[in-house]
Amino acid sequence: MEAGKRSINDIFNGNKILEIPFFQRSYVWDTPQWERFLSDMEHVSLVNKPHFLGSVILKQQLTSSQQSVGDKRTVIDGQQRLTTLTIFFKVLSLKTANPYLASIFRLPMKGNEIALLHNHNDVAAYNRILDLATEATIADSDNISSAYRYFSENIDIAKLNFQNILTNIMFVGIDLGIDEDEQQIFDTINSLGVKLTTAELLKNFFFGRNDIQLYKTHWLSIFEKDAETKDFWDTEIVAGRLRRYFIDLFFYSFLQIKIQDSKINVTSEDKDEFSKVEGLFDSYKKFIKKYNIDKSELINEIKGYANIFYDNFNVEVIESELSDKDSIDRVNAIIFGLENTTLIPYVLFVLKNVTDLQEQAKIFEYLESYIMRRMVCHANTKNYNQLFGERFISNNILTKDELKKYLESRSDKVNYMPSDTELKEGFLQSKLVNKQAAGILYFLESKIRNRAKHSTALLGLNSYSLEHIMPKKWENHWGKISNDQDRINRNRTLLTLGNLTILPVSLNTSIRDGNWDVKRFGKSGKPGLNQYAAGFDTFSQYLSLPDWSEVNIQNRAAFLYDEAKKVWSDN
Repeated sequence: MEAGKRSINDIFNGNKILEIPFFQRSYVWDTPQWERFLSDMEHVSLVNKPHFLGSVILKQQLTSSQQSVGDKRTVIDGQQRLTTLTIFFKVLSLKTANPYLASIFRLPMKGNEIALLHNHNDVAAYNRILDLATEATIADSDNISSAYRYFSENIDIAKLNFQNILTNIMFVGIDLGIDEDEQQIFDTINSLGVKLTTAELLKNFFFGRNDIQLYKTHWLSIFEKDAETKDFWDTEIVAGRLRRYFIDLFFYSFLQIKIQDSKINVTSEDKDEFSKVEGLFDSYKKFIKKYNIDKSELINEIKGYANIFYDNFNVEVIESELSDKDSIDRVNAIIFGLENTTLIPYVLFVLKNVTDLQEQAKIFEYLESYIMRRMVCHANTKNYNQLFGERFISNNILTKDELKKYLESRSDKVNYMPSDTELKEGFLQSKLVNKQAAGILYFLESKIRNRAKHSTALLGLNSYSLEHIMPKKWENHWGKISNDQDRINRNRTLLTLGNLTILPVSLNTSIRDGNWDVKRFGKSGKPGLNQYAAGFDTFSQYLSLPDWSEVNIQNRAAFLYDEAKKVWSDN
């Protein structure tokens, strides 16, 4: 990598082709950016001092000895600035009848061709403008044409000194070698707020300027067909400590499936490397090159899996009532409501390879039992990536019986299925984070709820908050305890699932910390549990109790366990 300041003549030197990746997103600058750009040009013309216009990142491409140009570079970052600069100089050239200003961006050794090769969306409009012999009226609505109209209408040649501009306009230039990793640069750009994804890199890796039809059938129709499709793939979710786009989740999941193919025989070391979220683009490149993967076949396979992903994964499921039927909807709620995105590779694998919907439902039912039992028991999730991204897939587990048998065969205590005894202990003892506790209660409620007797539907998982029935601040209204051990026991017990319920709203503070009667009936016109919790079959029957104590908490935990044991069976 070489970095430093670059002038216009350093970037456009008459023997260098700059290629914007052909399937890069369109030119997007608009009036505010053009106004600022023109103002900068007028300022530089006046003060005749260096002015930095931003960064330009270029990556070296291979060239052959037969080519008439000796240097070809991919524009990694700088498309907007370089496009605007060349259009500005073209208009200035036409207005001043100075052909030199336009010739800067041409290749005299290559038939005077344009030095900046644009993307597929903009290339026709861009080339038409740079090929103009005189100023012309262009009515097209694309941003390239709009930029031309803006400069045509607003350039005042009396305020511009082209020599001062050529001498003083500078860029922060970064030049990457052929083998250097552009994804690292893209990740840096991402951290500064520019919306770029691994998919942008993959798109231009898979398709070239001669692959337009292949791009249309195997990418455009899948990922960019219309605004609704783009919005789906651009959906951003929380995945652990990261925020990730659906399209990146898909490409990560697809790779995890593909590298388990026994016919390819990917090494264990490479599987470990390819399973990392970071460097996903580099993983694809290495996988394809090292294992001689046919790009065309891979692209076709990606299309099939992407259609399945689009049809089945839905983050909005957590905004509406969750069905009690074992299906992909409940799996989606686990993935997106409880932040278990590590399940996606295996779930996608099942959706692709299990055509029997009843068998699919059985697998999803057992997966839910596995995840929820482990959540209740506060079991470790650190090996989930390996389990759902490698082991289930490499062992071709495509029935519930195979899944059950595999988990039962685990001799370790890492990925085991908790027993009924452990499940009961979890309900009695586990202290969970609020999201997990609310999720357990919500999923259980959605299964045992007698929907026929309720006049209102269950809301979505995201609509509920968690309430401690006996409050954490119990000392003022729930009786004094002088014995230290009893106080410790109470403080521990009130954090367990038997003392928790989900509510559609958070209780008023004065009610939340009140005694049992205040918690139930409310106070000063502010409602309590009788109004907000009466509709939950996981708690409503306890509202008639004359008090609420550690004994009641333990009894309710036992009730929840009895229901969970039936709903989340380990058989």
